Amino acid sequence: MKNTRLAVLIIPIIIIISLFINLPKIPIKFEKGPVKINTEIGGYNLSLFGGKYYRDLNIRKGLDLAGGIHVVLQADMSSISEGDRVEAIESAKKVIERRVNLFGVTEPTIQTSKIGQDYRIIIELPGVYDTQEAINLIGTTAKLKFKEIKLDDFTDTELSGSDLKKAGVAFDQQNGEPQVSLEFTAEGAKKFGEITKRNLQKPLAIFLDEVPVTAPVVRTVISDGRAVITGKFTVDEAKNLSIQLNAGALPVSVKIIEQRNIGATLGLESIRKSIYAGLVGLFLVAFFMIGNYGKLGLIANLALVIYTLITLAVYKMIPVVLTLPGISGFILSIGMAVDSNILIFERIKEERRLGKPLGLAMELGFGRAWDSIRDANISTLITCFILFNPFSWGFLVTSGPVRGFAVTLFLGVVISLFTGIVVTRNLIRAFYKG
Repeated sequence: MKNTRLAVLIIPIIIIISLFINLPKIPIKFEKGPVKINTEIGGYNLSLFGGKYYRDLNIRKGLDLAGGIHVVLQADMSSISEGDRVEAIESAKKVIERRVNLFGVTEPTIQTSKIGQDYRIIIELPGVYDTQEAINLIGTTAKLKFKEIKLDDFTDTELSGSDLKKAGVAFDQQNGEPQVSLEFTAEGAKKFGEITKRNLQKPLAIFLDEVPVTAPVVRTVISDGRAVITGKFTVDEAKNLSIQLNAGALPVSVKIIEQRNIGATLGLESIRKSIYAGLVGLFLVAFFMIGNYGKLGLIANLALVIYTLITLAVYKMIPVVLTLPGISGFILSIGMAVDSNILIFERIKEERRLGKPLGLAMELGFGRAWDSIRDANISTLITCFILFNPFSWGFLVTSGPVRGFAVTLFLGVVISLFTGIVVTRNLIRAFYKG
C-alpha cells in the first residue's frame, strides 16, 4: 500500500514534467483597465548544468515532412589504387557524417554508391534549407593552421589541424555564455604549450584555407592541451566555429555533381489527415475500453493519455526525427499498450469468475498476464533491433525511414510497458473498488 501511495504521488509529477516539455508556444494577451498582460507560455528550451546540456524542445521532422536538401558528391579516385577505393569512399563518408552531426542535423541519410567506375556519396539533410552553407561545411577540403604575429604579420606556427583532436561547444560555468573548447593530441599539446608561452597577451590566429576564422588572445600558458575560445558568441556562432575547426581534410577529393532543395513530399494537408486518422482511432479505442470494461476502461484511457504525454516528451528530449513511418510506429505502439491492458483486464475477469476477492483477482490478473505481455513485447523489441540495424549490416535494410519506424516503435513499447505495469496497476489499486 505504501508503494501504491508513492506511485500515485510520482505519477502527477511525471505528468507535469511531460506537459512542461510538450506545451507549444501560446501567446497570452489581456488588457483591461490598468491590467495589461502581453506574454507567452510554452515552447520552452531545456538548459541544465550551467548550460552544458542544452536542448530546444521542438519536434524534429524528417525529409518527407519538413523538406530539406539533397546533395550528391563524386569522389576523385584517380590517385587511389583499385584495392583501396572502397575503404577510401567509406572513410570519406565517415568524415562527412561527423561534419553533418556537428551541423546539428538529426537522422540524416548518408550513403555511398558505385555506378560503373564512379564512387558517389548521397546526402539528404532534413530541415536544412541553406544549401550553400551545408555544402560549405560537408563538401570542402579544409586546411587548418594556427598563426602567430611576427613583425606585424601572421606567420605559420608548427601547429596545424592534424594536431587538433576535437573542438566543441561549451558554456562558461560563471555566466553561461557559449564558448568553443579545444582539445589537442599529445604531440599537439606540447606544441600548443610552447606557442602559448611565447605569445602571452598576444593574439593567436586560426586560419581555415588561408581565411582567418578567429584570433583569440592568449591569456595564460596552456600545457595540458585543453583550451577554450571565448567571445560574445551566440550558440549558433560557437557551433559553426567548432564545425570549422573540426573540419579535417577528406581522404579523397570530392566535387558536387547534384544539389537541390526538396519540398515536404507529404505537405501540411497530409500531416493533418494522418493526425485526424490517429485521433479517430484513439477515440474508437477509448470508447471500446469504457464500453467493455467500465471503470477499468476509464482508468486504462487515463493511462493511455499519460503514455502519449510521456512518449512525446521523450521524442523531444532525445530528439527523435519524425517521419510518416515514425508516426506509424508511434500509433502501432499505442495499440500494443491497449493490448496489454486488455490481457490484464480479461485475466482479472477470469479470476473474479472463479470467486476470488477483488484485491486478489487484480494482483493475479496482473501477475498472470505478465508472461504473455513480456513475450509479445520482447518479440517486438527484437524486430525493432533488426529494423534499426545499428551495426549497418549489409544484408539488412539501412533505410532512414525504416530506422525511424523502428526507433518510435521501440520507444513506444518500452514506455507502454512502464505505463501498463506501473501507471495502470497503481491507478487501479488506488481508485478501482469494483
